[in-house]
Amino acid sequence: MGKRDTKENNKSGKKKSSFFRDERFKVTIGLVFTGLSILLLLAFISYLFTWKIDQSFEWSKVFSNPEFRVDNWSGKVGAWFANLFLNQWFGIASFTVPFLLLLMGLRLMRIKILPLGPAFRITIIFTILISIWLGYIFGHSGGFLGSGPGGRHGLYISDWLKAFSGSLGTLFILLILTFTMIVFSFHNSFKNIVAFTQHTLDRIKKAFKEKTGTKNRKDITEKTQEIYDEGGYVFETEFPSREQQGMSTFGKVADAEKAEKSEEEIELTVSQPGENGDSDEDLPDYDQLEDYDPTLDLPHFQMPPLEMLAKHDSDNPNVTNEELISNKNKIVETLSNYKIQIDKIKATIGPTVTLYEIVPAPGVRISKIKSLEDDIALSLAALGIRIIAPMPGKGTIGIEVPNQNPEIVSMRSVLGSRKFQECNYDLAVALGKTIANETFVFDLARMPHLLVAGATGQGKSVGLNCIITSLLFKKHPSQLKFVLIDPKKVELTLYSKLEKHYLAKIPDAEEAIITDTHKVIYTLNSLTIEMDQRYDLLKKAGVRNIKEYNHKFIKRNLSPEKGHRYLPYIVVIVDEFADLIMTAGKEVETPLARLAQLARAIGIHLVIATQRPTTNIITGVIKANFPARIAFRVTSMVDSRTILDAPGANQLIGRGDLLFAPGSEMTRLQCAFIDIPEIESITDYISFQQGFPTALYLPEYIDESTPEGLEIDLSRKDSLFNEAARLVVLHQQGSTSLIQRKFSIGYNRAGRIMDQLEAAGIVGAPDGSKPRQVFFSDEYSLEQYLSTLIKQ
Repeated sequence: MGKRDTKENNKSGKKKSSFFRDERFKVTIGLVFTGLSILLLLAFISYLFTWKIDQSFEWSKVFSNPEFRVDNWSGKVGAWFANLFLNQWFGIASFTVPFLLLLMGLRLMRIKILPLGPAFRITIIFTILISIWLGYIFGHSGGFLGSGPGGRHGLYISDWLKAFSGSLGTLFILLILTFTMIVFSFHNSFKNIVAFTQHTLDRIKKAFKEKTGTKNRKDITEKTQEIYDEGGYVFETEFPSREQQGMSTFGKVADAEKAEKSEEEIELTVSQPGENGDSDEDLPDYDQLEDYDPTLDLPHFQMPPLEMLAKHDSDNPNVTNEELISNKNKIVETLSNYKIQIDKIKATIGPTVTLYEIVPAPGVRISKIKSLEDDIALSLAALGIRIIAPMPGKGTIGIEVPNQNPEIVSMRSVLGSRKFQECNYDLAVALGKTIANETFVFDLARMPHLLVAGATGQGKSVGLNCIITSLLFKKHPSQLKFVLIDPKKVELTLYSKLEKHYLAKIPDAEEAIITDTHKVIYTLNSLTIEMDQRYDLLKKAGVRNIKEYNHKFIKRNLSPEKGHRYLPYIVVIVDEFADLIMTAGKEVETPLARLAQLARAIGIHLVIATQRPTTNIITGVIKANFPARIAFRVTSMVDSRTILDAPGANQLIGRGDLLFAPGSEMTRLQCAFIDIPEIESITDYISFQQGFPTALYLPEYIDESTPEGLEIDLSRKDSLFNEAARLVVLHQQGSTSLIQRKFSIGYNRAGRIMDQLEAAGIVGAPDGSKPRQVFFSDEYSLEQYLSTLIKQ
């Protein structure tokens, strides 16, 4: 009886709570708020004409006498509220109240115009300020609305300020308050508006200069300084040229002509009505139509300007001539101690390390120099050096020595470089700068997948941010979508604002950033379905890859009526792969391996990162399908060999120092730095613009391994059944992921245990993404019930 009563009480409570969560209830309340906002707006407008009559009433008699009539369009209640807000409170500034009610109503009906919290805060602040301004400017104004345009509030505050500081002092105070409120209320949005305006002005200036034929680019020539010493060999120091940093906009991406097309021109890009046959040959003559432009879905979208990124570069040189000569002398002295003579040393200065290329005398073995790595590091007192013997494509041996004052490579300098702006890669990524201080740009579409690994705190998350930011500065939202998987739940949440512009998700996901392991499995399997569907489209179109397919679609050689569509690139970012392997294992690795093997041709590219580069995490299947690797600093040579199949990552100095290996050759880079406020500015700038109605929905995936309606045999309970029952009662949360984490088991086994708990009546049925209802409130009643199950 106790169990039955508990279940009935819990079910009744669940019904009450589900009533308030019901979508129909929310829509009804939203309609009520919307109606109230309209009535209140009509009352306020009517009060502007009837305020003299409405103020003459004694409201106690008005409401008590049913025969009493008022002239206000919203009746007695509307007249009373209008008198309260417009006369006694904030005056004309009270017109913001119907706006707030309308905003609440639309939000309850799932219509999102503005963020509710910031909109309330900003509107209330400016209602008070506008009331004071109106009271200051107009005063009583002949008794308009009873107390003047600013209401009693504005009149009282302005009169008090005038008495305290005079008219000019009050004006000065109000100006300071208004400016301060604007800056603090809008925060990044204010900065985005300024940047947006500057961006537009720069585009106008650039267009004018292009018409007049002027050029505003200057190339800084390279300087080479030769220093001769008594040894008889030449020591050359190269100071590489700095690429021009000043281009503020991306004219190629944010094309002004696309943004300025009229609605009539946009309509010309839509397929003309006509009768289509069964084959593409029966389609209309597409030569007479303009090419399809996917960016016209958001024609006025503009890429973020470079001004939103900070300049982290230092003006002072990071390596002095004294440091170069000192290191050169120490290298020569160490080698001479082991009777190794050299003919020439050449130093190339990079942002983090300096490369000393030496030409050994004839007859000197390379392996002998390679074995002196630790001795050279000891003589230089460096954190760790790396010897490259020989240098690929050169007849020299390279010795990489960390600089005493490493330079920060800003993301702005990398994205502003001519190399990045003028590249025509499909998925251009600017990762950082090389030892020669040149911007390093690669095409993610050619990799085609990327494995990122390194110890904690060595720059992996910053590297992922650089990859995402590079793509955001190059690709229109209609051309690129991200699937962001973040088991740590804190690294990629900054990009949730881009949901309606750049993100893709499964249909039933509430959040665009995927953090739950169960949703990760569904998303990866959904991507495999999307991959298969895209291959079917390529087969019908008679092409081999996404580039050829989209070209035919843009040229209108493929009919949307046959199911053809423009295919955006999809980049999947996984921030902590090790956690997924530990919790889900093969359920994650299998669809990921399928995508890695097959998804290249149809535009789905994977970027997975892990801080545990061990063989049980980065398995042979993963390594075989991820030829491109990025290795940040690791603690051991074994980890370096796991990532790169070669040592070297253990000799890096950290803080963004990395090795990039797209194949057999490795390149040492200093990863660009982008800070959290810069990312927030970029995401705010993009979300401030018009987006798509929803995120891109991936195909729905149905797990056929767990069909509904399957009977559970409680006589064959799992060995962890009783402990799992105690766990969910203790936490009062029926969650499969909770069982999975606490007992370190796979998701399938945890799901079977949860099904058994439901069949036993301990937890309720699943309720979407919410935890299941727990029918026992304490362990004592649970133990009694478990004892009855044992007897059965």
